Amino acid sequence: MEQEIKPGEVPAEGGTGDLRGIIREVIEEYARIQSSKAEPAYRNELAEERKRREQLERRVNELIQENARSRQAAEEAERSATIRAELQRLGVTKVDLAFRAVKDDIQRAEDGRLVAATERGTVGLREYLTQFVNENPEFLPARNLGGSGVTSGGRSTTPATTMVELEKIKPGMSREELERVRQEIAKIASQALGGS
Repeated sequence: MEQEIKPGEVPAEGGTGDLRGIIREVIEEYARIQSSKAEPAYRNELAEERKRREQLERRVNELIQENARSRQAAEEAERSATIRAELQRLGVTKVDLAFRAVKDDIQRAEDGRLVAATERGTVGLREYLTQFVNENPEFLPARNLGGSGVTSGGRSTTPATTMVELEKIKPGMSREELERVRQEIAKIASQALGGS
């Protein structure tokens, strides 16, 4: 049977060990109570930290996606500018129309070059656009087959306003007038022979 210890009383011989156990139990109980009081505060703090971390992760993911979109837009703008510049270099006058015709055929290779897939395989941008322009001369400026002073236009049933009168052809004409007469004669001969 356990002895009851009164305050201020020293326990008998075997009681010192029991006192230490009791003190240890009291201290442990006190630590448990203190930690349980502090635990809700820790939990709230952890929950707040988790929310902040999740918000930061969401924001980082948004920034990564925005960065990827910006890079893609910049790459597309650079690709478009390169294609347009090459078309202009090849003498294309209807650059926007030609660009719309070829833009989907031209892609960026793994090494960063702009290439197009053709029946002959993958070719570089310049080679592809040169072939495209050669196959589609309507994108090039109209050829001026005549020299200076020749009016443009196809066959016409009405006489041109710059027709040369035979009476005005004479020795001592200026070079410009002679050249105009030659061009007019060449045009009339070409029409008569079924040319352009």
